[in-house]
Amino acid sequence: MTEAITFDDFMKVDIRAGVITRAEPYPEARKPAIKLWIDFGDELGEKKTSAQITAHYTPETLIGTQVMAVVNFPPRQIGKFMSEVLVLGVSDDTGGVVLARPDQSVPRGGRLH
Repeated sequence: MTEAITFDDFMKVDIRAGVITRAEPYPEARKPAIKLWIDFGDELGEKKTSAQITAHYTPETLIGTQVMAVVNFPPRQIGKFMSEVLVLGVSDDTGGVVLARPDQSVPRGGRLH
């Protein structure tokens, strides 16, 4: 377990729901990854990221999928691709990442609380 945080610490992390609108293979990445474009609604718009989620997903199966992502990290260069958000997931027993996503449809840009 990691160090305890306060509720105010948690509130600093802006986690929002978005819908994947575009996905492409990212063969140039050091580890297998997929480039994602995610629509977070009118307030935040579309953001892009890359994710090491190839164990369970292909670009074609991701279009239209709702995901949860941290949207208030500064942009980060991942190889030749600028990542603007961090998509959230959990590793399975073999280390493959399973996306964290709502089990029902929620509004784009909805904040986790």
